[in-house]
Amino acid sequence: MIGALAGHHSLMPFLSAQSPPAMTELHKWVLDSPVQLRSLRASLHEAITGQPLPAGAELDEVPEKVVLVATELATNALRHGLPPTIVRLGRHDQVFVLDVADHSPETVPQYADDRPPGAGGLGLYLAKKFALDLGWYIEDHTKHVWAEFPVPS
Repeated sequence: MIGALAGHHSLMPFLSAQSPPAMTELHKWVLDSPVQLRSLRASLHEAITGQPLPAGAELDEVPEKVVLVATELATNALRHGLPPTIVRLGRHDQVFVLDVADHSPETVPQYADDRPPGAGGLGLYLAKKFALDLGWYIEDHTKHVWAEFPVPS
């Protein structure tokens, strides 16, 4: 299935059609509605740092970048995929791996480059900007979009 999609013209050039390195799962969230995004943000930040998410946090720190990208990718999955959306945080060596899955493998991740500013569609741009690596793959009729981030020292 991945090979068939790899030649599809709407694939983003920076998204590799491969799975991330094997990871040890640290936490998992199952989302059915956008209402759950707020609790995902708080819980994900706490899973990374052991601290609650501070109000007005700067996005130049790894935990906040992971939270922002997780929220964007989960929003995309809830909007364009079939529920439930499954968000997993894992670790491989000195890298956090964020994996967001939905059950709509026929919907290929793509830029929303034809939307006016402010109309959404920036999730994958932000993921590429903040992540060390970014990709997607299909496994067991489930599409996964993943991103890697450095583990803060």
